[in-house]
This record gives sequence, structure tokens and C-alpha cells, in this order.
Amino acid sequence: MHTISIFGCSGFIGTELIGQLAKKNNKINVFTRNKTKANHLKVFPNVKLVSFSENSNFNQLLAGTDVLINLIGILYESGKGNTFKNIHSIFPSILSKLCKEYKVQQFIHLSALGINDAPDSEYAKSKLDGELNIQKNFPLATILRPSVVYSVDDNFTTSFMTLLSRLPFFPLYYNGSTKFAPIHCSDLTDTIYHVVSKNIYSKIIECVGPDILSLKEILKKLLHLIDKKRLLVPLPLFVATMSAKFFQLFPKPLLTIDQLTLLKYDNVPSGKYQTNADIGVPSTRVFDNEVEKYSYMWREI
Repeated sequence: MHTISIFGCSGFIGTELIGQLAKKNNKINVFTRNKTKANHLKVFPNVKLVSFSENSNFNQLLAGTDVLINLIGILYESGKGNTFKNIHSIFPSILSKLCKEYKVQQFIHLSALGINDAPDSEYAKSKLDGELNIQKNFPLATILRPSVVYSVDDNFTTSFMTLLSRLPFFPLYYNGSTKFAPIHCSDLTDTIYHVVSKNIYSKIIECVGPDILSLKEILKKLLHLIDKKRLLVPLPLFVATMSAKFFQLFPKPLLTIDQLTLLKYDNVPSGKYQTNADIGVPSTRVFDNEVEKYSYMWREI
């Protein structure tokens, strides 16, 4: 049994991870700036919601912590401090220093796959800077780099199925050739649990699913699952750029210039680091089979 402090739990990855950790009688401290968004986690045993801010006394808050897990990340910047630099670079650096100061045994940080290969993406650069800061401050840290993560509560498959069910055609950026290794949320949380329970330290682990799929293949699979026929239309780069500039004006943008930049690069294992399979936790959930379980919600739209 461990005392585990987790940052970034209100999303679907954090919710599933806490459910898994709570079954093993771990004591879990959920750090949040907004308890309302994390209230649903109270249903799990041994879970305590902890409010924090820049002025918090971390000496008290982190007392007795064995494992610290950081799941915080953003896909786009939205002001009020929610910048890539603050969230992906500065905050993980602060946490890694706290781990050293308060003698935390394990620090597990959720990063992203493919960030070494995207030097012109602000998202990727901020993620990579965060990793470098962590390794400098707390060399024992384990960094997990997942490909795109999906589940019934994601913003990936569900957003695509919503758009595919409503639009007569769907744009393909870079001809839909960008490759991904989608990993189901449960396979990712299995990996995190394995890292905790087996006391794995000082590693970068690429977390990937069993299949390599292009964006076009993913869209075709989703169309099949929701029983829809739609035109998939390749967009010239200048049109794609103009659409991204327009979409990123929205509070929750469908696409930003930086995300368009990332789509130039495949999101697959690099071969330079171990994968979840290499450490004994191969992904077992197949994309088609898992999405089929919840795709029915979009068939009648």
C-alpha cells in the first residue's frame, strides 16, 4: 500500500487510474484547484480531495507521500496562465523539485509521444522542456509518453464521431497519412499501475496500442462503426492553415495552428526507448473492438 499524490485527476485518465489504485487500498490524495470538478472521485475509497494554489504549504500537503503522479496537460493555450510553458515546463519542474525536497520515492510524469520529432511545435517543445527539467531535478523520475489515448470519455474518438455524424464531408490534413498508435485508457492506466507496483525508476516509456493506424484509417473505422458514409476530402496546406487560424479563435478550438503542425509528424514508437510491452504490460485492447462498445451513441444522430 502506498500514499499516492496525483495532480490532474478530473479527466478521464485520472478518473480511471484512481479507480484502479483505490482497489488496492492505496491512500490517494487528489490535488485540485477546483474541488467541484473532482467531486465525482469521492465515490472511490481512501480518496482525499486536496485544494492547492501557488501559495500552498507543500510541506504539509506532501507529507508522507510515497508516489507523486502528474497527469496535467493541455492541448491548446487558453490564457489565464494556461500556457504550454506554464503547464508543461514550469509546473512539472516545480513538482520534481518538491519530490526531491520531500523525499518522495517515485515521480511519474505523463508526457507525450513524438515530441523529439516536432521541433516547430510549441506543444512539443514545452513537453520536452518539462521532461528535461524533471530529469535534471529528480533523476529517478519515470516519464510516460503515450500516443493518442481513447475511451468512451475521450475528446478524440467522441469528437470525431460527432463531427462525422453531422458533416457531409470531413477534411483530411496532410492527406490523412499521419500515423498513430492509439492506446486505450485502461491499457495506459494498467501501465501506470505497473510502474507504481513494480517500483520502476529512471525510465522513459513509450505507451502505445497494438495497432499502427493512419488518421485516414481511423476515420474510416469510425465511419464504419457509426454506419455513416462521408467524403474524406484532402485539403491543400494553405486551406488547412486558414481553417486552423479560424478554428483557434473559439474557446474550445477544433484545430489550432500548432496542432496542424503536429499532424506533420507520425505519433508512433521511436525505437529509442522501451514501450509498455517491453516492461511487461502489452496493450490488449483493440481500437475497433473498444470503440464499438460506445459508438452506438452516434449511429442515430
